[in-house]
Amino acid sequence: MRKLWHFIDGEQVAGTSGRYGVVYDPMTGEAQAKAPLASAGETRAAIANAAAAFPGWAAENPQKRARVMFRFKALVEENMQPLAEMLSREHGKVIADSIGDIQRGLEVIEFACGIPHLQKGEFTEGAGPGIDMYSMRQPLGVCAGITPFNFPAMIPMWMFGIAIACGNTFVCKPSEKDPSVPLRLAELMLEAGAPKGVLNVVVGDKESVDTILTDPHVEAVSFVGASTTAEYIYATAAANGKRVQAMGGAKNHMIIMPDADLDQVCDALVGSAYGSAGERCMAISVAVPVGQTTGDALIEKLAPRVEALKVGLSTDAEADYGPMVTGEHLAKVRACVDNGVEEGADLVVDGRGFTLQGYEKGFFMGGCLFDHVTPEMSIYTDEIFGPVLSVVRADDFEAALRLPSEHQYGNGVSIFTRDGDAAREFASRVQVGMVGINVPIPVPLAYHTFGGWKRSAFGDTNQHGAEGVKFYTKIKTVTSRWPEADMRSGADFTIPTMK
Repeated sequence: MRKLWHFIDGEQVAGTSGRYGVVYDPMTGEAQAKAPLASAGETRAAIANAAAAFPGWAAENPQKRARVMFRFKALVEENMQPLAEMLSREHGKVIADSIGDIQRGLEVIEFACGIPHLQKGEFTEGAGPGIDMYSMRQPLGVCAGITPFNFPAMIPMWMFGIAIACGNTFVCKPSEKDPSVPLRLAELMLEAGAPKGVLNVVVGDKESVDTILTDPHVEAVSFVGASTTAEYIYATAAANGKRVQAMGGAKNHMIIMPDADLDQVCDALVGSAYGSAGERCMAISVAVPVGQTTGDALIEKLAPRVEALKVGLSTDAEADYGPMVTGEHLAKVRACVDNGVEEGADLVVDGRGFTLQGYEKGFFMGGCLFDHVTPEMSIYTDEIFGPVLSVVRADDFEAALRLPSEHQYGNGVSIFTRDGDAAREFASRVQVGMVGINVPIPVPLAYHTFGGWKRSAFGDTNQHGAEGVKFYTKIKTVTSRWPEADMRSGADFTIPTMK
């Protein structure tokens, strides 16, 4: 069995804690690697190394940091296929989806290549008699990212790309379920020209996380994962004086108006609800047809599409999606479906019994489709994170609007309609952070920002885009005067104002 490592000071470092997590092959269900779980001491060593590397990296001019980003982007593109295969072997998503995972991360790296412009401050000449004022955006120091299993390439790049471009050093703590891609990305960052210690990766669990949250060298923490953990990350890191952006769970709705094209809707639903086995924080997990007629027509068209989904190997180019990441997660999703049946929802398509011939021990599950789900059911209130779609029928537009607006999560929402007025009103009024209009997965592009509302996000700053640069820098404002030698007006004991 393979043994993985940490990446510290530009080197592969064997774990010394004696504790290991298992990395499974989701297709076979067999263990394929052992991932070291870093001790507090190992994590502190990675942080200290990043702290030592910070002054030199922060002193580099922004053009040089941008050139490292350009070279890193080129190296990732050159290694796209092996990276995608590595990702699929550990996560289970199909190769095409893994390529998309990497590409969406690279789009943030592309954005970070513009750091000489993005990090510019502001200048006011003549703010007062002989006085100029200007501001500078300076790096924070050591920043850290705690990243989830479902996007092992994209989310680390969302975090460390902007942080490093801004002049910070970075410690990444990836999911122990599939850490190989983040470890490889750190090697490519070194190859791109980043000095040793600029990007360190420690594989670990709660012990490592708690060390990051409390170590005084860490200035900022970014997290993506479940909401209960996000709340803990936010509270603990903030209590230790750190900046925090902690993205949590989701229950993303798609509102289907009576005038919507149901063929387009079904295309959008099967892709956004079941792609990557539903293991996406932006997956559509609730369909809300407006009107009973719309609901009946939707189920009639959608159920055969769900039944026809091809679940297969990650390497199967014709598969719609592959296995889930672990057997434990598979059991959790099946239990959620069991609860939905017990609560009285109508399980129109039941994928719990699906097995793939020759891979019976793999973590596969067929698509599940519920109808007549009500807001008090756990399959509606809780994030399932699997290939399960719930249909909650709404009598009218106002009822449909209330569902996502009143839900505890507020990550993403979509509306499908031909009515521009309805779409505009919905986008204005819905209490959710990211909105799609005839777009099923409204993930903003890299030069905008990503972030939900309510229990989907803790902290005041979104990820990537201008908000990312703001998060990973601090502003210093300078007021400057160069008086002539004979300009003396005596002491002034009042607060300075511009008269």
